[in-house]
Amino acid sequence: MPSRTETDYLGQMQLPADALFGIHSARARENFPDTTPFHIEWYQAMGLVKQACYFTYSDMVKALREENLMPVNHTFIPEEVVGALLSVAGDVHKGLYFDSFIVPAIQGGAGTSINMNVNEIIANAALVRLGRKPGDYGYIDPIEQANIYQSTNDVVPTALKVAVVRLLTLLEEMINNTRQAIENIEKQHRNSLRIGYTQLQAAVPSSYGQLFSTYSEALSRDWWRVSKCFERIKVVNLGGGAIGTAVGTPRYYVMEVVKHLQLLTGYPFTRSENLNDATANLDSFVEVHAILKAHAVNLEKMAADIRLLASDVAGNALRIPKRQVGSSIMPGKVNPVIPEFAVSIAHRVYANDMLISNLAGQGALDLNAYLPIIGHAMIDSLKLLIAANQSLASFMLSGVEIDTEKSASQLLHNPSITTALLPLIGFNHAAILAQEMRSKGIDIFEANKNLNMVADEKLKELIKPNNLLKLGFSFREIND
Repeated sequence: MPSRTETDYLGQMQLPADALFGIHSARARENFPDTTPFHIEWYQAMGLVKQACYFTYSDMVKALREENLMPVNHTFIPEEVVGALLSVAGDVHKGLYFDSFIVPAIQGGAGTSINMNVNEIIANAALVRLGRKPGDYGYIDPIEQANIYQSTNDVVPTALKVAVVRLLTLLEEMINNTRQAIENIEKQHRNSLRIGYTQLQAAVPSSYGQLFSTYSEALSRDWWRVSKCFERIKVVNLGGGAIGTAVGTPRYYVMEVVKHLQLLTGYPFTRSENLNDATANLDSFVEVHAILKAHAVNLEKMAADIRLLASDVAGNALRIPKRQVGSSIMPGKVNPVIPEFAVSIAHRVYANDMLISNLAGQGALDLNAYLPIIGHAMIDSLKLLIAANQSLASFMLSGVEIDTEKSASQLLHNPSITTALLPLIGFNHAAILAQEMRSKGIDIFEANKNLNMVADEKLKELIKPNNLLKLGFSFREIND
């Protein structure tokens, strides 16, 4: 296979002649023998941020020419090269050349390998576009041209925030879809009676509408919290250079580059008022991920509850769709794979939350070296939660079935229903009625007939859904 030789100040390496990656990427792949794939969303966002950088550079050169301020002792990138860089960065944004991104997700170096792999792809693809061969760095260099006025430490975290904002937008939509599916069940079964449980023991009468309203309210809070994440994540350090001082960077570039990012993304990204802070501290990711963790908690609670209610143990008054064969040895067995998928995702998010929190605290002085794995965990959680919502809404909630007659019968036969009689007969008499139901396996009507605690007509009135489910009681009702 034809090869080319590339050189850095550590030595030389042989690379495939047509490879779009270069020596920096090849060293990273060798140094980090991990197979965890880098998220394409972050890669695509890198292309978008690079576009913002090249547009800013192009505008700066144009402004210098118009003001007749072109310095004689400074070499600018030829217009055709800038055009090629812009075009290829756009391709990266579309996800092209991703097979040439060979750096794994888990790595050292604060993201330098991410930036250099993208720089090498852009430089080499631009060379090919201009009729030259990959590796012709005398014409387009990955650092001198593709990385012009950029640093890993401002480009990579900014691209991460672009990717996160886009995924947050999708997650917000998915949460709303899940909430809508829950609200449909809530409305349909507003008066469908069920036994309420505390500590997995029968407690007091309730309804499926009330139960599903708890999930709807929780997801409403999740939606609101996720919508507020944009405020935390929109502040970027692009233009700040290595540590936020913008040393070696034209002031024009610093002031204008984020404006181009706004135009390209359609999101109101803003340059941090303290670029050093935005470079050194990653607490905004900790804060946003904590909100993702809260959402994972609510999804787990809901999924685990529905899994329990749909189980054979609970009596199957509530049923969820059968999605796939559940056993290779037990014929006819179907498992609750959708809620189990959601619970599994929730625990992965919890693990990611600990990782992000711990490593955000490991930032040292002016930079956090662990941005790559923090960013990987952040995107991982977002994509998993999007998947969990999609699966729950499409494959479970939309097909929930409730046997209202069976559920009501279970309630009438459960001693917990005697709680509804407390205002009339008191705790001790209600306990006697409950014991009669339990010992003889009869419903509340038959037990009451045996003990004559309440008039039959009064009992029938008390047991109606609108009376069982209303908020509290009035003393006027007792006297009626």
